Amino acid sequence: MKATVIIQGRLELVDLPAPRPRAGQLLLDVRRCGICGSDLHARLHGDELADTLDVCGYPRYMRSEQRVVMGHEIYGEVVEYGPWTSGRIKPGTPVVAVPLVRYGHQVDGIGLSADAPGGYGEQVVVQESLTLPVPNGLRPDIAALTEPMAVAWHAVNRGDVTRKDTAIVLGCGPVGLAVISVLKSRGVATVIASDYSAGRRALAKSCGADIVVDPSVETPWKAMGDGHGFMTTMPEEYGAGIDAIESMQRLPVPWWVTWRALDKVGVTRRKRPVVFECVGVPGMLDGVMAAAPLHSRVVVVGVCMGSDTIRPSLAVNKELDLRFVVGYTPLEFRDTLHALADGTLDASHLVTGRVGLAGVNHAFTALADPEAHAKIVIDPTIETEQILTT
Repeated sequence: MKATVIIQGRLELVDLPAPRPRAGQLLLDVRRCGICGSDLHARLHGDELADTLDVCGYPRYMRSEQRVVMGHEIYGEVVEYGPWTSGRIKPGTPVVAVPLVRYGHQVDGIGLSADAPGGYGEQVVVQESLTLPVPNGLRPDIAALTEPMAVAWHAVNRGDVTRKDTAIVLGCGPVGLAVISVLKSRGVATVIASDYSAGRRALAKSCGADIVVDPSVETPWKAMGDGHGFMTTMPEEYGAGIDAIESMQRLPVPWWVTWRALDKVGVTRRKRPVVFECVGVPGMLDGVMAAAPLHSRVVVVGVCMGSDTIRPSLAVNKELDLRFVVGYTPLEFRDTLHALADGTLDASHLVTGRVGLAGVNHAFTALADPEAHAKIVIDPTIETEQILTT
């Protein structure tokens, strides 16, 4: 089969033996495969991430000297069953799959390991138990977004965002745009998006952001405006506490009785925005910690590939809540697919280009320019090297 492989940072179109499904697996004809930001990072920084994942107990993440078929955002059609499969999904059925595959006790990330070739090829092997039929005739380009949209779905879940919260999305690349789309699908009233790229700011607006900010002109923190009740300095909060006690002392009961009663009904709960850091470059997280209001909940979605430095005293003194996220659960993946299919989650603005296997190198170059494209999907049936705009 034809496939695009990466080795030592080079992308090459090659002929490979057709993959064979093993026990509990399915063989798919790939119809679409999204190019993920992590694929772009892996081209340059894969060894750094491999070292990190080795510490996490996964020693088989792709390394630069290995020849790897990347691609984990997969939409395809069932072609063949491996042994010990149920046959519940009929041949020809369009499907998406959580990109994990198991051989015995070994589990690998599809498209992220030399042991699990991915969707940058004409065919791919997936785990039957992690494969879902695509409902409602969902368009291939959008179905292929199930995986990255599930990442955003999980991030919003981890953020415990309510409709009344103010959500701030820093970085409007594909991940940030997906987070915005999920936030608006949940009915979050105020979503502020920040990006230096005019093109990405326009896409953020199309995805539902209520306020878009060019951080070279205005900070997202200033764009929040007044009236949210967020505390921005420690003396401000301390002063508010003194004011509260002095006010309660005018009542006929001890102030702590009143305070405890207000605690129970949530009046004293600190107001804070939920911040989604979707950039993932050194210095970004520390900058967020320095600028965010007190008690902010910061959900770190962007993956900083190298080492970074933060000042823990910032988080301590501002009582920030840092939550780091990766991936999603199988249930979140399923729910994302069905939200896309029934139209409650709109991802139609994300795909800006389509390319064949021969044009993957061009796509990687184009995606390095934030003004050129947001999301490019691979269609193995396209023979030209050119990127087709959608």
